[in-house]
Amino acid sequence: SEFVLQSGSVKAGKMPEGEKMRQCKQEEEQQQKEEEREGLIEFYSSYQELFQFFCSNTTIHGAIRLVCSKKNKMKTAFWSVLFFLTFGLMYWQFGILYGEYFSYPVNLNLNLNSDRLTFPAVTLCTLNPYRYSAIRKQLDKLDQITQQTLLDLYDYNMSLPQRDWSSSSTQRRSSRSLLHHVQRHPLRRQKRDNLVNLPENSPSVDKNDWKIGFVLCNENNDCFHQAYSSGVDAVREWYSFHYINILAQVPDAKDLDESDFENFIYACRFNEATCDKANYTHFHHPLYGNCYTFNDNSSSLWTSSLPGINNGLSLVVRTEQNDFIPLLSTVTGARVMVHDQNEPAFMDDGGFNVRPGIETSISMRKEMTVRLGGSYSDCTEDGSDVPVQNLYSSRYTEQVCIRSCFQLNMVERCGCAYYFYPLPDGAEYCDYTKHKAWGYCYYKLLAEFKADVLGCFHKCRKPCKMTEYQLSAGYSRWPSAVSEDWVFYMLSQQNKYNITSKRNGVAKVNIFFEEWNYKTNGESPAFTVVTLLSQLGNQWSLWFGSSVLSVMELAELVLDFIAITFILAFRWFRSRQKLSPPGPAPNSQDNAAFQDEAPALSAPHRFTVEAVVTTLPSYNSLEPRGPSRDGEVGHE
Repeated sequence: SEFVLQSGSVKAGKMPEGEKMRQCKQEEEQQQKEEEREGLIEFYSSYQELFQFFCSNTTIHGAIRLVCSKKNKMKTAFWSVLFFLTFGLMYWQFGILYGEYFSYPVNLNLNLNSDRLTFPAVTLCTLNPYRYSAIRKQLDKLDQITQQTLLDLYDYNMSLPQRDWSSSSTQRRSSRSLLHHVQRHPLRRQKRDNLVNLPENSPSVDKNDWKIGFVLCNENNDCFHQAYSSGVDAVREWYSFHYINILAQVPDAKDLDESDFENFIYACRFNEATCDKANYTHFHHPLYGNCYTFNDNSSSLWTSSLPGINNGLSLVVRTEQNDFIPLLSTVTGARVMVHDQNEPAFMDDGGFNVRPGIETSISMRKEMTVRLGGSYSDCTEDGSDVPVQNLYSSRYTEQVCIRSCFQLNMVERCGCAYYFYPLPDGAEYCDYTKHKAWGYCYYKLLAEFKADVLGCFHKCRKPCKMTEYQLSAGYSRWPSAVSEDWVFYMLSQQNKYNITSKRNGVAKVNIFFEEWNYKTNGESPAFTVVTLLSQLGNQWSLWFGSSVLSVMELAELVLDFIAITFILAFRWFRSRQKLSPPGPAPNSQDNAAFQDEAPALSAPHRFTVEAVVTTLPSYNSLEPRGPSRDGEVGHE
């Protein structure tokens, strides 16, 4: 057919116009599908299409049932509930696994090692506070005051050894000063309920209705009552308080360094070899007297070649209390402690007493503990991260930190340092000639320390590496009844051992390794990243029977969901902009007529049109003409 439009003619194919339009649409759709297949990123037109594709192609078990049963709404609802319930249970298990992982559990590893063992340090004390010459006169005066106090309170006349009471004017002034301070802190008997002082001329009463103690006051006359149910404990604590003040007044601590090794250690052998002075160091303890530490020299440490009693340390010690202070020491014997070389000897914590006339055999087993630091525990490697200054010249231990913490609080609160612990820089030891109220401050601070108000037990953490020695002791009579004569004779000849009560004057101590094996307690992480991934994989396989690639499919679903959300939001925003009314345009009527009458001309077509145009047509000339309008259309 050939159509002639007014002054021109158009030649086209023989197909009808409607058929040509349908063919053009099909070609456009085919071209659009080819372009979509060639795209790098695939986007879905709706959420329904996205989830349908995912459920139909994923390797997660159960997801396909959501698509296959879509014609049965009951099955669809059932599988939907089951699918999401399983999903929730799996992530609940994931939460439990993550909670266990971030709790940082550890496994305890026990190892037994066999090797030659380094012998530990051994500290032995006389258990007899020494009456040093630097403070002898003051101690004699304190004994006189105590004798009079016991006579007033208990009608007990304590016998004192005969001493030369003559003294110089300086010593007499010192004695008067001591008497003044003792009278400021007297020992009193008090009622149990209301702490009322007992009058000196009171009648005899039941001793159980009273308790004994002493009163400590500060500058504001605020007093602290230190009371004891036991009179023995009260007298020892009261005497010890004044004894510490006397020791603190000695300007040079070297004046108290009076070692008497030969009169205390009668015999010393290690690994069948005799000890000498190079194998021990000496220090003074206020309550335990002269103390000697063996094998404390890090340059030449002892090693045990074999276990057993003959390959350890053997000591014969004198336990007679010569020139002792009976109000401080109420026991006889010696005190021994086994510890590591780089640790101080805290005799009141880890030591135990050796009985006179007894051979004490102590077998040791070494045990090392290695803890995991960081997130697994609050242990410290070397104490550098602990907010407490180490006042001891040794490595960090928990007891070192606790005592340093108390001493630092003592200096801060009371203005002076406690005599039993090392002296911080710029501080001085407490004595009531310079610090009159230090006793009140000390006992109040001690009560707060034991209740952990100071926070020392919280601040001081355990070390990550520590060495301990498990001890077990056996006892036997020494010397025996048949051998004591010649043993005591030899001791008297060699060591001038001439005391009357011979059996209660000596003791023997043997310290040795029980076996070569030593135990190491180590820690290892119980839940590593590999373990966590393995447990997560087990849970995923249990609930969905899938693999790591299934997890990637789920991640892809989430990413596609986010991408479609952004695309739909962008299209909605663009559509909102297009719906806004535009401004008026020229020839709006002609353009509207053209758009209404010839909508098909707006789209391109793929068929060929040959036309001969002689004049420029107007918009109205493009309108289709009816068959009987003016007869200008002809057919050839």
